[in-house]
Amino acid sequence: MESRIPAYDSANPDGMLTWFAEMSARGLLFHPEEDPAEILRIGTWERTFTDAEADRVRGILCNMFAQHGDETISACCPVFMRAVGQRLDA
Repeated sequence: MESRIPAYDSANPDGMLTWFAEMSARGLLFHPEEDPAEILRIGTWERTFTDAEADRVRGILCNMFAQHGDETISACCPVFMRAVGQRLDA
């Protein structure tokens, strides 16, 4: 079975942006400072991630924060804004 969580390519300069964009495309985007185990689907209020998926996402985010600090949030921001329908200024 293929994982719903995309791989994170830490060697790619755009790796964080790519990862967040793929999470968004899969309907799995959330704010990176939140615990993935606590993310619920709107409408059903079921957990978005299984325990194993939440552990994998935590590991990826820990890697991002360790390497890039708050730039992790900056990388997520344009993807998050687009996902909620906000226009980004050029």
